[in-house]
Amino acid sequence: MKDRLSVWFPAGLLLLLALLTFWLDRVVQPPAPQKDGSSRHDPDYWVENFTATRMGSDGTPLHTLVAGKMTHYPDDDSTYLTRPHLTHYAKDQPPVHIEALKGQISRDGEHAYFTGAVKVVREAVRGKSELDMTTSYLHVIPDREYAETDREVTIRDGATWVTGIGMELNSKTRIIRLLSRVKGQHVKSPHP
Repeated sequence: MKDRLSVWFPAGLLLLLALLTFWLDRVVQPPAPQKDGSSRHDPDYWVENFTATRMGSDGTPLHTLVAGKMTHYPDDDSTYLTRPHLTHYAKDQPPVHIEALKGQISRDGEHAYFTGAVKVVREAVRGKSELDMTTSYLHVIPDREYAETDREVTIRDGATWVTGIGMELNSKTRIIRLLSRVKGQHVKSPHP
């Protein structure tokens, strides 16, 4: 009996170790991908020459978004824009235009992210010159009339230019706040 135990004990131990290894392998492996297509990042729709306008309660436009192409992906509910142009309208204020090479809209539609050659232009009006800003990235919350960037920004207004790193723009108050490394120049026009 002792001889049988000494023969079967190592074999049983090896079998137990093999089963334990098999179980551990199953536990640590990631789940197999779904075969229903839910793990794919394919668009479910796209629209070319897209235009959308959000209206106020009085029927006047608040902002208009135009893009060369809008593509929606259902797996993460993301929306991407090609050549987006957002125009913000405010009562008794000149329109503000934001253009970029690319854009993305958040799931809830409350946030817009512009990237690549971003340009912001406030039209000239009543003795105010046109103001334009350029940066490589801009996060916009249209309903709050707010925009921000953590990248370099250049602002030109008539004979004045200012650069800085990081910016916060409140369109309601018309206050632009540069966050760091600010420098600028104002060139006075010669008097006759």
